[in-house]
Amino acid sequence: MNLIKKNIAANFAGNIWQAIMGLAFVPLYIKFMGVESYGLVGIFAALQGMLVFLDLGLGATLTREIARLSTLPGREQEMRDLVRSLEMIYWCVAIFIGIIVMAIAPFIAHHWVKAGRLSPQTIEQAVRIMGFVMALQWPAVFYSGGLMGLQRQVLLNGINIGVSTLRGVGAVLILWLIAPTIQAFFSWQIIISIINTGLLGFFLWHRLPRTEKKATFQKSLLVGVWKFAAGISGISILATILTQLDKVILSKMLTLEMFGYYTLAGVVAMSLYRIIGPVFSAIYPRLTQLFSLSDQDGLKQLYHKSCQFMSVLILPVAVVIALFSREILLLWTQNPTTAEKTHLLVSILICGTALNGLMNIPYALQLAHGWTRLGVYLNAIGVVVLAPMIFVMTKNYGAVGGASAWVILNSVYFFVAIPLVHRRLLPHENWHWYGEDVGIPLIASLSLAGLGRLFMGGQMSQLMTILYLGIISIATLGAAAMATQTTRDWLFNKLLNLKVA
Repeated sequence: MNLIKKNIAANFAGNIWQAIMGLAFVPLYIKFMGVESYGLVGIFAALQGMLVFLDLGLGATLTREIARLSTLPGREQEMRDLVRSLEMIYWCVAIFIGIIVMAIAPFIAHHWVKAGRLSPQTIEQAVRIMGFVMALQWPAVFYSGGLMGLQRQVLLNGINIGVSTLRGVGAVLILWLIAPTIQAFFSWQIIISIINTGLLGFFLWHRLPRTEKKATFQKSLLVGVWKFAAGISGISILATILTQLDKVILSKMLTLEMFGYYTLAGVVAMSLYRIIGPVFSAIYPRLTQLFSLSDQDGLKQLYHKSCQFMSVLILPVAVVIALFSREILLLWTQNPTTAEKTHLLVSILICGTALNGLMNIPYALQLAHGWTRLGVYLNAIGVVVLAPMIFVMTKNYGAVGGASAWVILNSVYFFVAIPLVHRRLLPHENWHWYGEDVGIPLIASLSLAGLGRLFMGGQMSQLMTILYLGIISIATLGAAAMATQTTRDWLFNKLLNLKVA
């Protein structure tokens, strides 16, 4: 198995396990703490998303530079000095984030969220603990980026699997045996963040090439990467605004209880990134290497194969969840009220997330070429248009309106950004992407899952519902795989090898 396949397999194992850990314990969190307290977990996620621009593009820059330098001989010391230089900046930013979140805790508690049962004092305490968690957790993204650039993704996912298991199991035990409070929940996150960041940092430094000299801060190395980092930072700032506007507006306009349902829907929809992330993380460093080696044919071939593979992974899952969201939520939460109030939000948000996921490989292509200007321009226009649209739609249609804005945004990008990417980086490949890479697996997925929705009976037992959804999911995935050349050829080759053996 070559390195890309190993990394993809490891990324899938890690992401799927983290998704299981994240989703499996949510009903228990709500049971022990209540949906209002879980709404504060949504506030925590929103704060993380809002502050992601303070990454300053350093995480993606480290991944790209480590991947690029690994193809060039005699650059070992430069790699270590670059990691040290960026690491020092990253930790300063982490401390700054912790201070900012703690400072705004009174404002969030007394003037922003609309609490019912939770007191402002409880909310303020929880937000202050969030700040401590974020400061400790922030550098983990940086160290992960370095391991991805080194293509040590098997190791990275081993750490992620262990930490996510400890995070979920430990949180439930804390809530069950010690205190069913939001303060106890976030206090446990402090311990987990120390363990996670410590392990990732330790292994990154021990997997970098050995040199005789000690790694030191080098200002000259920062000068060499500032332009790319600035572009990534600009994209991140604008993307943060775009992806968090709905949460910010809804957290203000809705009750904390209703925002809790929206947060739950977001957890389901965003879990799709557990599928998207493994492919992006494995392909991005390799695209960077192929670009550095000027291997245009190899780059084009890998690009289309990766896009088709991404479509086969994303579309069947997204379509099934969108069409059967009520049944899935009822099986998961065992709460008819939660399923009723959340299912439409899930269906809408998953569609927007799927569109966004399909554009991840084209985005990796842009980063591999060091081209960030398009993302900055498009996101800037999006911010100007999206803010008033979210406000108006939320005011008139509530949470459903806010969720719909996510679909509209990604639909525009889907039809505007992709042709611009191909025109500059891969001329004459646009219709190949829309037709073979995306269109065919989309039609296959919609056809099979749509028929399943049409013929699904009324009242079914839980066991029958699980079996029915399982059959539909497998059939939809199979149809998309057989309709797409890359996965179809792979399946046929596997069958031929089995016959020969």
